[in-house]
Amino acid sequence: MADKKALLDAIGKIKTDGKQRKFTESIELILNFKGVNFKKQENQIDVKVNFPHATGKASGKVLLFAKDKEFISNMQGKVSKIIPEQEIQAIDKKTASLLANEYDILLAEGPVVLTVGKFLGQILAPKGKMPRPVQTNVASVEAMIASMKASTRITNKKGKFMPVVQVRVGNEKMQNEQLAENIQAAYDAVINVLPGKKYNLKSVLIKKTMGKPMKIGELL
Repeated sequence: MADKKALLDAIGKIKTDGKQRKFTESIELILNFKGVNFKKQENQIDVKVNFPHATGKASGKVLLFAKDKEFISNMQGKVSKIIPEQEIQAIDKKTASLLANEYDILLAEGPVVLTVGKFLGQILAPKGKMPRPVQTNVASVEAMIASMKASTRITNKKGKFMPVVQVRVGNEKMQNEQLAENIQAAYDAVINVLPGKKYNLKSVLIKKTMGKPMKIGELL
């Protein structure tokens, strides 16, 4: 990737270029590849990146399975939905599948993880939605949620394994430095899994939701 100054210059330029919209536009990173056979499973990109700064994505609904009554009371309003342990057994397969699709983050109070696995594991596990265990400490759970909301999957396993990935790295209201750090984190995560590392990159671009892509280094 170009040096940090070039990256910051490009971020500043795409923020001011084009028509100003009535909504907050996302900032997206696009990586185009060369010299990689993505039909081979070992070459397909599927990584998770923990951004230094939350991207402000609209999603992030959190479901908590819990047992401790005081913990349940303290978590009211801090997560999207709470399901007490005694209600888990009554959840049918269709409802479990709907929960997996609707909620982005699933958590479970430590002892309740086993109950979730017993009754819902066959539905949640294949979807990669088994809940992460948490302790009955509200502050630590809030910190975990914040961290998970800053985590994003980058993959080209969808569709025909095109030689490109595109990922949201933030929005136009974020500071340029924050966006640059998120872009670098995504770039590094992808580069590390490419067989030829940076030599498999054809181009690196950034853009706003409705804006024109700009190649990093174009301003040099």
